[in-house]
Amino acid sequence: MDYQPKPEDRFTFGLWTVGNLGRDPFGEPVRDALSPVELVHLLAGEGAWGVNFHDNDLVPITATTAERDLIVADFKRALVDTGLCVPMATTNLFADPAFRDGAFTSNDPKVRAYALQKTMRAIDLGVELGAKVYVFWGGREGTESDATKNTVEALKHFREALNFLASYCQDQGYDLRFALEPKPNEPRSDIFLPTVGAALAFIHTLDRPDKFGVNPELAHEQMSGLNFMHAVAQAWDAGKLFHIDLNDQKPGRYDQDFRFGAESIKAAFFLVQFLENVGYSGSRHFDAHAYRTADYDDVRAFARGCMRTYLIMKAKAQQFAQDKEIQELLQAINADDGSMHQFSGAYSADKATALKAFAFDRVALGQRGLPYERLDQLLIELLLGVR
Repeated sequence: MDYQPKPEDRFTFGLWTVGNLGRDPFGEPVRDALSPVELVHLLAGEGAWGVNFHDNDLVPITATTAERDLIVADFKRALVDTGLCVPMATTNLFADPAFRDGAFTSNDPKVRAYALQKTMRAIDLGVELGAKVYVFWGGREGTESDATKNTVEALKHFREALNFLASYCQDQGYDLRFALEPKPNEPRSDIFLPTVGAALAFIHTLDRPDKFGVNPELAHEQMSGLNFMHAVAQAWDAGKLFHIDLNDQKPGRYDQDFRFGAESIKAAFFLVQFLENVGYSGSRHFDAHAYRTADYDDVRAFARGCMRTYLIMKAKAQQFAQDKEIQELLQAINADDGSMHQFSGAYSADKATALKAFAFDRVALGQRGLPYERLDQLLIELLLGVR
């Protein structure tokens, strides 16, 4: 197999990913900036399907209206020339000093109002360019010291902002869904809505929960040592997997945003297997960055690598499903003699009475061995290419 991406794979990158200059807290940029148009052509050359952006990735925060219109016109022309689309957009509510204490959860009502204004304008831009999903990452929505902010009040402000924006979109007639992106920390010491579970719970407190889902990111869950596939599965089960960010990460570290599959091979496999098995039809968005050591030739290799690894894992998932020994083991592990069917399904009083009276062989239940070591070793051998 050549593992070359096709439009139906729905691979996307943000302008901020391939456009990352290699700056970090301890070092200056190592790559010259490319324009949004140049980045669109770079991605198209590597086989990407779409490109996403923060508002200021495309239009500088200091741009005049005339400058904004010219930039957007050039960007639209690049999309037409390359065939790329814009499935998702978002707002930068974390870089400008105005957001030093948050945006929607800032203690300053003027900052909160400015954040709403900036986001409405960014939503207008995203819709103009075709976005159907709008992501909210609250990078500055949090604290360093809990003495500085009332958490309940901050969450009320957050809720009020999201309700306002959902109503704005409804009033404008925009066909847009919103996705909350959780992260436990960085750049704030503690960020509100730190995990997928926290975001899912918060969504149910909103006026229009049907309009809101989540955008889980692999690195963000693994920063806390959590199982990303489990978080994605929970979001899918809740009908809230609106978007997904793929990258890689060593657990317990700062947000590393490695190339997809660069670190956690088994985690990448199980994630791809899950997405493909359930028929997830949204973007496969790579929110990752090339190493600081990279030049733009290596940035292109980074983008190719993200997509190739996904396609390799997709092929491995198909191989897993067709492997006779693995499937026989799974059948044995999940064997069902039908004797418990009488107790399954919805509750009834008769069913509860019968279950309470049933005599289980507790000792026999505890004596059954499960060949999980053998199964996992077969998976390892499959991933290492010896099956």
